Amino acid sequence: MSQREQKQIKLSQPQLAIDSLAGQFALSRQKLKQLMQNGAVWLENSQGIHRLRRAKKMLQPGDCLHVYYDEAIQLAQPLPAQLLADEGDYSVWNKPSGMYSQGTRWGDHCTIYRYAESHLQPQRPAFIVHRLDRAASGLILLAHTKQCAASLSRLFEQHAIYKKYIATVEGDFSQRLFPYFIDTPIDDKTALTEVLAANYNQASDSSQLEVRIHSGRKHQIRSHLSALGFPIVGDRLYGSTRLQGDLQLRSVQIKFISPLDGKEKNYLLPADESG
Repeated sequence: MSQREQKQIKLSQPQLAIDSLAGQFALSRQKLKQLMQNGAVWLENSQGIHRLRRAKKMLQPGDCLHVYYDEAIQLAQPLPAQLLADEGDYSVWNKPSGMYSQGTRWGDHCTIYRYAESHLQPQRPAFIVHRLDRAASGLILLAHTKQCAASLSRLFEQHAIYKKYIATVEGDFSQRLFPYFIDTPIDDKTALTEVLAANYNQASDSSQLEVRIHSGRKHQIRSHLSALGFPIVGDRLYGSTRLQGDLQLRSVQIKFISPLDGKEKNYLLPADESG
């Protein structure tokens, strides 16, 4: 079997999912089961298309399996995340740098939501309501019911969730009046980043910034700071010259009025994690 392969399997008779795969791939049944658990097998039927994880699911004539095998992805091991608060319908996690927020068609076993589904007790489904860059670390919310996911997603869409980050950038950013606003559009969409404070370290010629975002564009903080000539330390995509460690961007505070009970919720990254 090649290191990267995708295949469609159209069923002409009822058959267990694992048996359908076993006849098509030169992999052991155990590896095929792991492939399914890792989110690389999709079932397309009259109900739509979704990931198929159950090896013993009985498939029907006309069903179609879509298989996306990438050896490197399958060999990757998920990093451990830290559960900070389990609120039943949602939870708050400390995501490590290197862990994904969202999977791809090639798999999702290295994502925060699959980690949560595997480690929460009692076990529950997990739904992404916002994203944190793979290279970034810190606080991320996960919903555990579709209703809660919709409610929290609306809060993010309405910019009703306060999100604060700590970013360490190259150079002296302290010679500004704070709060300092950056409103350069991203992908032709409005984007607003607010730098609340900056602490310059002359020895390392770097500044630790407190940053709040008022919108949620992809790579917003990284893009805005780099465009000003202050790339975040460790940022390989946005021009950092200091690449010895992880991206120095951490989500340290999430605050909002809960749509579930109307109470203010304020989650902080532990002091020893926030830099």
